[in-house]
Formats: sequence, structure tokens, C-alpha cells
Amino acid sequence: MKAPLRRAYRLLRARFGHQHWWPAETAFEVCVGAILTQNTSWTNVERALENLKAAGVLEPGKLFALDEAKLAELLRPAGYFNIKARRLRSFLRVLAEEFGGDLDRLLGGETSQVRERLLAINGIGPETADSMLLYAGAHPRFVIDAYTKRIFHRHGWSQAQAPYDELQQLCESALARRPRSRQLDYWQDFHAQLVMAGKHFCSPTRPDCQNCPLRPLLPVKRGA
Repeated sequence: MKAPLRRAYRLLRARFGHQHWWPAETAFEVCVGAILTQNTSWTNVERALENLKAAGVLEPGKLFALDEAKLAELLRPAGYFNIKARRLRSFLRVLAEEFGGDLDRLLGGETSQVRERLLAINGIGPETADSMLLYAGAHPRFVIDAYTKRIFHRHGWSQAQAPYDELQQLCESALARRPRSRQLDYWQDFHAQLVMAGKHFCSPTRPDCQNCPLRPLLPVKRGA
């Protein structure tokens, strides 16, 4: 699997260029966006983030002090806004009450321990935790999302229902050759490249395999 995955990145990078992900101005904004992007498009998340910025509350203390109903209203564009308001407040409560509002402290330490710390927060699952680790905390954890699962299955690299941890281990073992400083950028951009391929070519029902940059890596019967 090492060679196909590394080639996949080269093909995607040649088509899309470096994506400079995650699209955020601060590490805290990364964390908020990671929670809000659950079950919605990034376009909707951007609208919600703009609401928070316009209200002047996109920082830990101000956001945590916000009434939950008001917070939910600001998050409305992201969908499931009441649920996401509760989940965001759960994250903010831990950040404020256990780490004094210091995100560096929350995300600091050995990677597996920080991951368990995040997963213990209500509403934060593996994908959200790993997004925070990789993009906000500079921890080497490869993010697996729906695009990754779909692309890997269609290329015969994994089963359709492969567990999250199994896919993550596959990616991390295949893409671990670079020094840590370069590896972080590699994994960040690789995840972003898979998102681009998923959005533009590898749709759930009508994939555009003929024009996809990953076509050379498809099984013969699909890519023919």
C-alpha cells in the first residue's frame, strides 16, 4: 500500500496544488471548525464562523460566556445548531475549567494522551479529535473522513466498512518516512487533497472517474 498512497498524493498535488489546510486564522478557530463541520459542508461552517467573528466572540472566554441559546443561533448555518452548541460548550468547559482557557495546555503532551483527553469530551469523536491534533496541536495523527473511506474503498485499498483505526494505521504506516516537521505538512495536505478529490470527483452516487487525477490507480474494471 505504500507506493499507491504516495503516488496518490503526487497525483493529487499535481492537480490541485498545496491546499494550505486547515482554513483558519488561529488554532482555536481550527478546533471550533472541527466541531462545527460534523455532518455538514465546510461552506456552512464558514457561515457560522463568520457569525461568531461578526459578534466578536471567537475566542475561548467570550464564547464560553455566551448564553447557549444565543450561541446556537449564531451556529444556525452549520446545521444541527442546538446539538453543536452543546458540544462546543462541552469543549469550552473543559478548556476553561481544566486548562484555564489555555489551548496549548489542552493540546500539549504525548499524542495518545491528548487524544484520549479530547475523546473524553462529549461530542468529540475520532475524526474531530484527530483534526484538532493534526491541525491545531501539530500532533502526527492522520485524519480519516468520509472522503477517505470512499476513495480507499473504490480503489480497492480497504473494505467499505473498514474501522477508523484500521484506516488510520494504514495511512500512518505508509506515509511515515519524512522528518516530523515535513511529515505534519505532508499529512495535513494529504488529507486536504483527499477532500478535494472527494468533493470534485469521488461523489457518493455519480463519481467522475474519467477525469479524476486518481484514475491511474483505479482497479482496471472501474478505470477502463
